[in-house]
Amino acid sequence: MTQLSIGLVGPLPPPSGGMANQTLQLAALLRAEGVHVETVQVNAAYRPAWAGRIKGVRALVRLLPYFAALWRTAGRVQLFHVMANSGWSWHLFAAPAIWIARLRGKPVVINYRGGEADGFLARARRWVRPSMRRADAVIVPSGFLEAVFGRHGYATQVVPNIVNLERFSSDRAAGHDAGPRLLVARNLEPIYDNATALRAFALVRERHPSATLVIAGSGPLRAELEALAAQLDIAAAVTFTGRVDNAGMAALYRNADAMLNCSLVDNMPNSVLEALACGVPVVSTNVGGVPYLVEDGSTALLVPPQAPRAMADAVLRLAAEPALAARLRDAGLRQVQQYTWASVRPRLFAVYQDVLAARRGTPAVSQP
Repeated sequence: MTQLSIGLVGPLPPPSGGMANQTLQLAALLRAEGVHVETVQVNAAYRPAWAGRIKGVRALVRLLPYFAALWRTAGRVQLFHVMANSGWSWHLFAAPAIWIARLRGKPVVINYRGGEADGFLARARRWVRPSMRRADAVIVPSGFLEAVFGRHGYATQVVPNIVNLERFSSDRAAGHDAGPRLLVARNLEPIYDNATALRAFALVRERHPSATLVIAGSGPLRAELEALAAQLDIAAAVTFTGRVDNAGMAALYRNADAMLNCSLVDNMPNSVLEALACGVPVVSTNVGGVPYLVEDGSTALLVPPQAPRAMADAVLRLAAEPALAARLRDAGLRQVQQYTWASVRPRLFAVYQDVLAARRGTPAVSQP
């Protein structure tokens, strides 16, 4: 019996985005199971640092060491687990990992994520299909993406995201008498539509003048969002934290009365899972994979995208109906149990075993 060895290809923090956090967490969990894991980081720092400021040069400076790392790692491990997303991330990082692994005779598990898969698979079909056909298995974190891939002719298996219940727990902060404390835990990028959160918060403040909003994340729209907060006359009640690590995020959840997710496109947002694990009621747009993750009125309140009035009304309803907030909190805590490592682990190891067994001559692998 040989020890299972995996080349885990994906981004790592910083920044602490959803895929980067999942890659880091998965590497630690696999190592704790006795698996030999070699990470190949797709967002490694530029060396030399000045090269990252020059377009064209920076791509070359990052990609050449990345390809070399893929080649070396493929020679040492039994399989590749590739964290993949849409757009240039697929073309520059996922596709090369697939082809290099195949050249080295190693099976590949594609772990595809991201709510923009439908449009990407349609637009880039000619470029994606040759690489996708060379993957030994494609896993996705939600039934939503399973259906999307099915429409494009790809068979997938669902292996959900993992939430760490030791870090994100339901130990709540002490009660308070002030207005609702709201939290947004998405980066400051267009697809997350944090502007709607600000507009909804302004409406909540009309009823609860002492309400507060924390926006935890970094991104290119910070100055624009700060200007909007000032325009709405809510700047004094809004805190932009910038980048926050996992430990810091857990503390923010524990001090929140509701978490707002205003995304326009989504798959299986980790922030929603983390909020559920922390006992925080969720108000989210009903886009993409979100309705596969939570049920309106049962484990969350769902509203249409770009609808600040509907989002504000949902928050006001939570504030006015403590029994509803308690029901959502309890149901969310039950729901999130299926996303623990203990629940996800058997599915993931079954995929690994299947792709290795399908390769003739693969030695037996010890199952942790």
